[in-house]
Amino acid sequence: MTRVDTLVNGPAARGRTVLISGASIAGPALAYWLNRYGFAVTVVEKAGTIRDGGYPIDVRGTALDVVRRMGILPRLRDAHIDLRRLTFLDEDGSEVASVDPHAVTGGVAGRDLEVRRGALAGALHEAVRDDVEFLFDDSIDILHQHRHGVDVTFRGGGRRTFDLVVGADGLHSHTRRLQFGPEELFHRYLGYCFAGFTLRNTFGLVRETVMWNAPGRAAVLYAVGDGNGDGDGDVHGFLNFARPEPPFDAFRDPEAQRDLVAEVFDGAGWEVPGMLAALRDADDLFFDVVSQIRMPRWSSGRVALVGDAAYAPSFLTGQGSSLALVGAYMLAGSLAAERDHAAGFAAYERDTRAFVTLNQDQVGEGEAALFPATAPALEQRNAMLRGLGSMPPAEGRPAHAALVLPEFRPPV
Repeated sequence: MTRVDTLVNGPAARGRTVLISGASIAGPALAYWLNRYGFAVTVVEKAGTIRDGGYPIDVRGTALDVVRRMGILPRLRDAHIDLRRLTFLDEDGSEVASVDPHAVTGGVAGRDLEVRRGALAGALHEAVRDDVEFLFDDSIDILHQHRHGVDVTFRGGGRRTFDLVVGADGLHSHTRRLQFGPEELFHRYLGYCFAGFTLRNTFGLVRETVMWNAPGRAAVLYAVGDGNGDGDGDVHGFLNFARPEPPFDAFRDPEAQRDLVAEVFDGAGWEVPGMLAALRDADDLFFDVVSQIRMPRWSSGRVALVGDAAYAPSFLTGQGSSLALVGAYMLAGSLAAERDHAAGFAAYERDTRAFVTLNQDQVGEGEAALFPATAPALEQRNAMLRGLGSMPPAEGRPAHAALVLPEFRPPV
């Protein structure tokens, strides 16, 4: 008998209803495990459908065990991007180094996964869509906790009561704001902003990344596919820059975002002028700050948080999706294995926080070192890159696999 079999319809789960806000990564993963443990699950998502495509994300370490237990590992292996080269350019466009991507990210070739975000979201949704209620084009408007549950008013006008509510709605979580307070209380700005968008691959790039750097500025072209064999199709473009304070005035104004990026990169060489032109016309611009969420607790009463809503590590660690998958597994199992939600939430935090913190602290390693803000730091990084071996590491960073998934047991 498997662990899942022992917990289905256990006393802690039977008849209990859970609303999950967010249907990207953490939300569907949590829905899958809660459903397997006997909870009645509803997922509300403000978008009209599961988002396809998207930028590449990593699944590493402990998170690989989660997707294996969910049965979606073969599908994700089929979707693996398998980047073959990461080339760094100096400010004048000359090559600094060309390395195996895993040598920088801490991933392990042949084991860790890199897939489009939409590929992971689609696999998670497909694994649970027939067993869980999904409400698209809607979101939580008001939460009201009381002794027997949480009254939820939706933006679409509906009202329902759930035993528990979980926010899996990302870095700028609305659920977190409603229950725990404004984002500024938990937001740790890491000193960078970025703009992401797609543009035509006129560069001949195939399954590779090219990164141009100047002090405090980076331009990245990220080709995830083969096109028709000569590198055509789209590439992901990223423009990343250091800034002492977040540009709050630009957050809700796409034109202000475009103007800010154009100002920062004015005069830059290489392919940057063409990227700025493409940025002006891009219909998928994603602009944000590079930051983490650090919270003293991840639950309050009958409301809890998971994934980026609770502990966004930032893309500088490459661990956002992996933490979301592991956190979802740990939260669901803890709720199923404890007699009440308070004990379940406490166990989730007790057994998961050290792993989360260890991975958040990786912000000083790997990807974070790729964006030096000063000329001396950039030269130091370049010297490090030139000294890297040509072969990828045999083992990943210890932090990625620091948590061994527990075998949850139902209460007796």
